Parts: sequence; structure tokens; C-alpha cells
Amino acid sequence: MMSLLGRTDVDAGEVFVNFNQNITSLAVATSGGYSLYSLGSVDSTLDKIYHTKSDELFLIERLFESSLVAIVSQRAPRKLKVCHFKKQSEICNYSYANTILAVKLNRERLIVCLEESLYIHNIQDMKVVHTIRDTPCNPQGLCALSSSSEHCYLAYPGSVTAGEVQIFDAINLHAKTMIPAHDTPLAALAFSPSGTEIATASERGTVIRVFSSQDGSRLFELRRGLKRCVSIVSLSFSTCAEYLVSSSNTETVHIFRLDRSATETAEGHGSKQSSDDWMGFLSKTVTSYLPTQVTDVFSQGRAFASVTLPEAGVRRMCAITTIQKQLRLLIASQDGYLYVYSIPTVEGAECQLIKRHDLRLEDHYAMDIKGLNSGVSIGGAAGVPPSSAGAAGAGTGGSGGDGKSAVSVTGGVDKPSSSYASAVKGDDPVGPSSA
Repeated sequence: MMSLLGRTDVDAGEVFVNFNQNITSLAVATSGGYSLYSLGSVDSTLDKIYHTKSDELFLIERLFESSLVAIVSQRAPRKLKVCHFKKQSEICNYSYANTILAVKLNRERLIVCLEESLYIHNIQDMKVVHTIRDTPCNPQGLCALSSSSEHCYLAYPGSVTAGEVQIFDAINLHAKTMIPAHDTPLAALAFSPSGTEIATASERGTVIRVFSSQDGSRLFELRRGLKRCVSIVSLSFSTCAEYLVSSSNTETVHIFRLDRSATETAEGHGSKQSSDDWMGFLSKTVTSYLPTQVTDVFSQGRAFASVTLPEAGVRRMCAITTIQKQLRLLIASQDGYLYVYSIPTVEGAECQLIKRHDLRLEDHYAMDIKGLNSGVSIGGAAGVPPSSAGAAGAGTGGSGGDGKSAVSVTGGVDKPSSSYASAVKGDDPVGPSSA
């Protein structure tokens, strides 16, 4: 997720864009409100699921295809609201001691990232089950939460001077491993769909690495470029976990293919050498006499494909998913466009542009396919003002847990309703029949 707080482009009218966990919908927030779109037919149309007028948002996260969204507005950057958008109601809101920099969701946990702490909520009742205090200063709110319930891991920077990744088990509430991923501080993190792998990039931006999130072993090393250092904005595994896509502050988006079969084959053959791979043998022989920095370049994977967009300096979120049985690259840009590309089957071939959606135009004129278009403002909807409901104590725990929580609850869900529980499980489909 991209946090737009503290950036001048918010005032310039840029939009906030964010994919949900399994890349089935897109959230778009502008100064006038926010919309949710289905990506099922994005090759031709962008179908609007929901739209509402609200305070200008800088964070919005939807829970898979459910009706639950977590939002933070620029007007109240320390307050998190969890809403049932289909019922146009606020379920609860939490206030924190400092600005919320990131929010992450899966079906088990909700994570709130502040500059020097992380709060782990049980998403079933929204109580705080653990607090990680005194984390290294993290002004960008960099963190990642696996979408998997089986491997429900949280990742965050472990240092302000080096690229250390702390992996935390968000279910069993204990530290799992620390990965010394890079020499320079981290810039991006992303879990694979299964949660068993994590991709990392540093502030230098030239090398992307993939590690096992369970034991910290390095699985892949991918070179984005040699000539210049860049700022990696987005890292994302494909939903099939066979590709990794990255975007930066340049105009180029890189796609890497994660060839696990080649790795397994190499490990299986051991020291065996066939006549067909004499080039590999020659390369190994030559590089054995070269400095480590040079041999690293030889061993790093190159981009499988790439896309060059109109201009640099635009923040973009990227994802690779299957749309109607076809693999697609989706690029949602902060200047208000969603690009849809086909992905080639041959390495080095160009990605072909299929469709470019104007999100600002869609936001004003797209048909609401579910009949849910509403001008009701989340937060005071359905007779649930933010200050209502009895306050319920939020438990804290974990490192630094001293009982003095920085969280105040003004709309707790100690006894979650059946509709809330159904929404969390994903059994509450979006549609007019259950509105």
C-alpha cells in the first residue's frame, strides 16, 4: 500500500490507488471520495462496485472480496475506521497516539503501522492482541503482511542503517527470523501469496532479492539495472507466484520470472555436467577468477519483460493476475490511470497494451453494476456516529506491553454481529440482494 501522507502531490490532486490482497478489486480515492472497482473484466471495462463521498483519504484497504474496508483520512490521520461499505456503516474506529502510516489486512489480522510501533489486531473482534514497540524509525510506514492465514507473517525493517528484515509470526505472536537482506536500508517488501517467500529491495534499488520467510535462506537475486540507483515504489508477486513485478520512480516497470524448476534441477543434478550446458560450465570457470562483486552480477537474474510508460516520477502500484484465464499486468498510477498489459510467453518480448482506463473519468461516469452508488459519508452512516457506542478496553501485549495502550476504542466489536463475521470470512458477497 502507498501512503500519500506528507507528500505535495496530494494537494496537487493526485489519486490514491491500491489493489486488494488477491488482485480482484481496485480502490481509488480522490479528494471527493473513494470508489471500489471489480477487475474481472478489466480487459474491456472497469466495473464499479461502490462509490461514496467522504473526507479525502490517504489510506484504504479492502479485505479480499468482502464488504470490509479500513480507511484513514487526511483530516484525522491518527484514526482508523473499519467500515462495512455495503451496509454503509462504521463498525468501529480506533485512535492512536501518532499518525497511521500503513494498514494491512488478512482474514486473521489487521496491522496498524506507526513510525516507531506496530499494532496487531485480531480481525474477528478488532481487539489489540500484540504491540511491537520501539521499532527502528520507519517514517514511510514500510511493512508487509502475508495474505495467507496459514503462514500469517508480518515483515518490517529491523534497522535504519542496513536492509534488515524482521519476520514476525502474527498468529503465534513471536519473532520468527531476521534476514540481512541488503547493505542499505529497505525500500520495499512483499510476501508471496502463500506467505512462504518475501521479496525485498533496498534504497539503492538495483537488486531485488527473494528469501524464504521461514528460514531466511536466499532463493533468488534479480538485477533491476546497473547504471543508476532508483527508488523502488512497488513490489508484487503474481497471484500464481511465478512472476515478480517492480515499479520505481523511473518510467520502466520490470517483470521477473521466478524459475523454481531450474533451481530444483540444478540442485538435483549436483555436480553432473551435460554437454548441453557447457556455456554454464564456462561461465562458472571464468567467474571463479573474478571478484565477488563481478560474479554476483553474472549470477543475478535479469528482467523477463518490461514496460516503458509515458513519464518518470509517477508513483505506480503493479500487480500480475489472471483475468479470464489470461495472465495480465495491471499498473495503477497515481496520475489517475489503470494500464492493462498482456505478458509475453517468450523472454525479452514486449508486453502489449490492451487497455488504458482513465480512473478520474471512470470515477465520475462508470456505471455502478451493483446498484450501490451512494452519497452517504462513511463514519456517520446508518446512525452510527464516530463518538457513539460504549468504549471497550483494548488489550495490549508483546514487547513493551505495559498496559498503557496508545489505542482508544470508540466503537468496539466485542460481540461481532453475524454480518461482520460473514464479511470477514468472505461469505458476504457484494450485491443488491443483501444490501
